[in-house]
Amino acid sequence: MTFPAKWLSAVVCAFVVTGCGAKADRGATAAASTAATSQPESATPQAGDDAPPAEKTGGFDGKRAFAHVAKQVGFGPRPAGSAAIGQLQEYIQSELTSYGCKVDTDPFTADTPVGRLPMKNIVAKIPGDKPGIIMLATHYDTKLLPNFVGADDAGSSTGVMLELARQLCGKKSNYAVWITFFDGEEAVKEWSDTDSRYGSRQMAAKMAMSGDLAKVKAFLLADIVGTRPPRFKREADSTKWLVDLVWGVAKKLGYGDVFLDESLEVSDDHNPFLKRKVPAADVIDLENYPGGNLYYWHTPEDTLDKVSAKSLAITGHVFLESVKQLQSK
Repeated sequence: MTFPAKWLSAVVCAFVVTGCGAKADRGATAAASTAATSQPESATPQAGDDAPPAEKTGGFDGKRAFAHVAKQVGFGPRPAGSAAIGQLQEYIQSELTSYGCKVDTDPFTADTPVGRLPMKNIVAKIPGDKPGIIMLATHYDTKLLPNFVGADDAGSSTGVMLELARQLCGKKSNYAVWITFFDGEEAVKEWSDTDSRYGSRQMAAKMAMSGDLAKVKAFLLADIVGTRPPRFKREADSTKWLVDLVWGVAKKLGYGDVFLDESLEVSDDHNPFLKRKVPAADVIDLENYPGGNLYYWHTPEDTLDKVSAKSLAITGHVFLESVKQLQSK
């Protein structure tokens, strides 16, 4: 789940009841420990049968990615600091380990409007032969809202990153690949520079201190990618050459009707890296086109039936091929 750009449009404001320029906050007044855990009936798992065969998407298995989304939804709401996100952390780490990934974790505490909350960033690190790091990233926490299971935001992108890890871990590459799962992307109360992006701000600062940040050749973020159908616009603040690379790959793969040559401004987990001069791009669908996802964004309607395995497969295919392109540079 992400946040609309500084100013999406007047139409978006009409959809997002609490206004533009920040993440919508619909009743986010309870502490993480009291978040509701019941699932709406509409969250009943679907088969994900719209996914194309993996051989059509570079080996990326959309059905597997969809199964990861269903697993996350099964844990219920997963805001930072909750018992349910602890279950998800264990699941992510277990899956990554089963793929042969080297897994690093960074547990930390963050000062939030509801007090100090425990959070954890999780990173699968795939070594490379040359100096340099390609980062792929998502957040895995959900917005602190009653009955919000966040199938699309952020279950969809987390499912994609887990399947990317299965594809990439254990394979030789020129540059190291770090597949990163951020905690605390969502605002606990109201979106701001201090109440949002806790995990990505933590990691960018930590990498700057260690010297690893200077090694990052490219940072690719996925967020809200399960939409039916997806329509990814070029995020306006993202690094142009990296956006051109990803959108060029998408067009070559036949996804020109999904990766559009239109712009959209969104504040997201790529911002702390952009601010430190890291080339970064955000692949996100958060729009108000007819049938788009703003009607269920940050509401209890963000359930599993909103997620398309085909959309996950398209996103994963483009990310896999973009990594290949970056590895050749």
